[in-house]
Amino acid sequence: MPPRRVWANTVAAAIGILALATSVAVASGSSRLIHAVGAENEYASVIAQIGGKYVSVSAIESNPNADPHAFEASPSVAAEVSSARLVVQNGLGYDSYMNTIENASPSAARKVIDVQKLLGLPDSTANPHLWYRSDTMAAVARAIAADLSAIDPGERGYFAANSQRFAASLQPWYAAIRAFAKDYPHVRVATTEPVGDYLLSALGAVNLTRWPLQADIMNGVDPAPQNVSYENSLFANHRVKVLVYNEQVTDPLTQSFLASAKHARIPVVAVYETMPAPGYDYESWMLAEVAALRAALADRRSTTTLLH
Repeated sequence: MPPRRVWANTVAAAIGILALATSVAVASGSSRLIHAVGAENEYASVIAQIGGKYVSVSAIESNPNADPHAFEASPSVAAEVSSARLVVQNGLGYDSYMNTIENASPSAARKVIDVQKLLGLPDSTANPHLWYRSDTMAAVARAIAADLSAIDPGERGYFAANSQRFAASLQPWYAAIRAFAKDYPHVRVATTEPVGDYLLSALGAVNLTRWPLQADIMNGVDPAPQNVSYENSLFANHRVKVLVYNEQVTDPLTQSFLASAKHARIPVVAVYETMPAPGYDYESWMLAEVAALRAALADRRSTTTLLH
């Protein structure tokens, strides 16, 4: 079985979700405003940009200071999702509570974009952090425009224009990725979790952290001692130029890696599982992450938060 995030939903909460979800009526569409939900706020950001004045968007997970691993879907979350005409969720088991709610409150009128399925990724895909893939949100934006057009055909041109505008807004990020790869080819890095691995790959970086260590930390499993020792050797022997870590999920082990990197004068860069907010949309967030990595290499400057 591939690594999977374990959500800490209690039995009582699950029963409450199912009971409420089955009693909530799906929005009839009589209102001009389309109620939409992004399971994570990075997806909500894209919905808002495509839907513009014709959507009302909410995000289920939006706190960059919270541990997404411990998220519990409450009855209010069930009500929010059940009433949505459009839902965007990550898939790959990352936000499986969304499927539970949707199955408990089925509606032919609800459009659901599962990003895993949209990208054609198998269930065996080990890294669920799909928003760091450079091709993800362009595909998501097109799917959002298509589904909103199906819900409100009269505004098809509006949604299509916003989708094109969003595609253009990604170009500075793509240019930053190309420039980074050119300026710092095959730069060696270490990580705590695979949160930013897709972006690091696009940047041409070489991640020397062993996959079992990343997966164990991601899934809350105690890593093998030899993998912990190997990770520390990357810092002690200066084999990497930067440590990329998950700012939202730290524990004594990851804190020890941060301390080892600091002791070796290796800069660290924070990545997130939900978009730092306020102050960012998806595009500016991704640009900020590339800029932080560039600052780490050019100026040996650490970026431990992107929060304003």
